[in-house]
Amino acid sequence: MSDNKEKELLDFLLNRFKIEWKRFDRSGVYAYTQRLLAYNSNKIEGSTLTEEQTASLFDNGTLPKSDDYYRAKDVEEMNGHFLMFNKMLDTLDEPLSSDLIKQFHYELKSGVFEDRANGYAIGDYKKRPNMIGMYETARPEQVVQEMSLLMDWYHSQRIDISVLAEFHARYESIHPFQDGNGRTGRLLLFRECLKNGIVPVVIEDVNRNVYLESLKEYREEKALDKLIVLFKREQEFYMEKCKCFI
Repeated sequence: MSDNKEKELLDFLLNRFKIEWKRFDRSGVYAYTQRLLAYNSNKIEGSTLTEEQTASLFDNGTLPKSDDYYRAKDVEEMNGHFLMFNKMLDTLDEPLSSDLIKQFHYELKSGVFEDRANGYAIGDYKKRPNMIGMYETARPEQVVQEMSLLMDWYHSQRIDISVLAEFHARYESIHPFQDGNGRTGRLLLFRECLKNGIVPVVIEDVNRNVYLESLKEYREEKALDKLIVLFKREQEFYMEKCKCFI
């Protein structure tokens, strides 16, 4: 796609997202993106909800009648993701900051009973150590400094897809929250693409293994090539899907 075509498409997205959100429009690109991003991002984290169930939850706040059991946390986190996306749109003119990232986390997690019952920090950085598999992340007492260094570095860069790949990989390595790091990280990725005139990235669950391997490669070797290739592929996927709304 040419640069002019990309710009036209991005201008269209920015315009339609806010108009359709305010009109409660469930038939356009805003609703499609809400469902697409929420379904895939939660699925990557193990959500049991299907695409049909995600769509029903977003469109009318209910789940299709079924003999299957629904896991309460999956429903709560899906609704939280919808709210987080709206918060992202509502604050798109603001510069990215640690406080803003905490606000996104609050929207995602404030309605999750299990996290509150476990005493997890909601809308604030983690209070307990956590890991990514067997990989150690930043300790709670290190998070403020690590996030400050990351933000200072990010705001000194000329933003392109390679910078966004590094930002995302570093953010996930810090793992600043008790839970919800992947989902907030992928929303930040989408937001910063949109804000900087870059085709947005939506990581599909079908590419989960490649995505996780790419993050692992960064942690172990500081290599970004695989992650950048994936991001570019996912940009093509999302923009192709958006064309039908123009």
